[in-house]
Amino acid sequence: MPGNLDSTNRFSNRAENYARHRPTYPPELLAALVAEAGLSPASVVADVGSGTGISCQIFLEHGCSVYGVEPNADMRALAERALRQEARFTSVAGSAEATGLPDDSVDFVTVAQAFHWVDRDRAKMEFARILRPGGQVAIFWNFRRTGGTPFLDGYEAMLDRFGTDYARVKDRYRYREPAVLAAFFGGPYASRYFEHSRLLEREEMRGLLQSASYVPAAGADNFEPMMKEFDRVFEETQRDGRIKLIYDTELYFGPLRSD
Repeated sequence: MPGNLDSTNRFSNRAENYARHRPTYPPELLAALVAEAGLSPASVVADVGSGTGISCQIFLEHGCSVYGVEPNADMRALAERALRQEARFTSVAGSAEATGLPDDSVDFVTVAQAFHWVDRDRAKMEFARILRPGGQVAIFWNFRRTGGTPFLDGYEAMLDRFGTDYARVKDRYRYREPAVLAAFFGGPYASRYFEHSRLLEREEMRGLLQSASYVPAAGADNFEPMMKEFDRVFEETQRDGRIKLIYDTELYFGPLRSD
């Protein structure tokens, strides 16, 4: 398993941009979990690695009770602020490997966008502990396309050039491989795929870039050169002041089985 890249703290100075600029998920994702996994308004969900609450909102809007389990204090605080009016939301200082939740307490464990940071073996044991009989795990993420349009090609080249540990983070994308997922679920699981795109203006895309943990933060030596290159790529590829960012949303779900 890849080495730890300090996943708990690496987003601390990026939480505001994360909350403001990261995408949500297409409605087809929730529809699939309702129709095929039995998610209902009565379901209790542990959303693990819940960050600033983007994924929690999906289940809260469906009527579920949601535990937002997040180890990073800055991101957790933003979720608490954004969801403070939600009576069915409970913020938990915990991790995938140690949620702090009681045994047999939830119907679904969801992991959105954070699965590549977890210790899969320890997380599987923890999820099995907190799931009620018949409970399921749903893993999903927006996977940004890394090429195929002039903007996407230029943006990826910029990240390869200026990213602090972008190559190491990309190496963790092997968590998407069927063999890795089959080992995690311990048996058959379902998979669904949806295209998800956004039209972003320059400042929105700038904020999204700065939410990434693998690029120089403001004040770092390479930050201004990176932003100058971003502006060049944006200006050369924009149409009517916006660019199109395309995601492939991937959803994997099913019960956990012992190996």
